[in-house]
Amino acid sequence: MSKEEIYISVDIETDGPIPGTYSMLSLGAVALKADKTVLGEFEINLETLPNAKQSESTMEWWSQPEQRAAWEYARKDPKDPKYAMEKFVEWVKSFEGKPVFVGWPVAFDFTFVYWYIINFLGDKTSPFGRMGFSAVDVGSFAMAELKMTREGVGKKTMPQEWFADKFPHTHKALDDAKEQGHVFCNMLAQNRGSPK
Repeated sequence: MSKEEIYISVDIETDGPIPGTYSMLSLGAVALKADKTVLGEFEINLETLPNAKQSESTMEWWSQPEQRAAWEYARKDPKDPKYAMEKFVEWVKSFEGKPVFVGWPVAFDFTFVYWYIINFLGDKTSPFGRMGFSAVDVGSFAMAELKMTREGVGKKTMPQEWFADKFPHTHKALDDAKEQGHVFCNMLAQNRGSPK
C-alpha cells in the first residue's frame, strides 16, 4: 500500500531573484493532508550568504512602507543557513507519508530551497521524493483546472471559494505558506470531487 502524500506548502522571502548570488531570508512551511488537516508548521529566518549581493529592485520593494513589518519579521534572530536547512529537512522527514513540495510560484521557492539543501547538506538529502524534487505549482494547477493561459491565472481570476479559509497574505513566510496550502487543498478537493 502506497503512503499518503503530505503537502508541504512552502513560502520563502529573499533579497534577490536567484539563490547563491542572493540570499534566502526566511522560510515558512505548513504540512497538510489533502483534507486540510494541519500536521505541523515550520518557520525560520536565515543569515545572509557570505559575499552575496542584494538585488536593487528587490530591496526597493522591501523598502516600501507597507513591507516594513514583513522585512523586520524576516530579519529577527536569523540562523546559520546550514542549521536552518538541517532543521527543515528533519521537520519534513518527521511526517508519515510522501512529502510533496507545494509552491506559488514553485519555480522560485523550490529553486531556493533545493539549492540551499544541496549546497549545505549534499546532493542526496532532499526529502522531496525519490529523485529529490517532487513539487507542485499552484498556478499551473489553477491553469489546468480553469482551462486558462498561465498568464491569465491570478487571485482575481481564480474562484473565490478557493480562498474561503481567509488567511492573510502578509509577506511573512509562514502566513503566506498557510494561505497557499489551503488554497491548494481547496483546488485539490474540487479536482477530486470531494467537499472542501
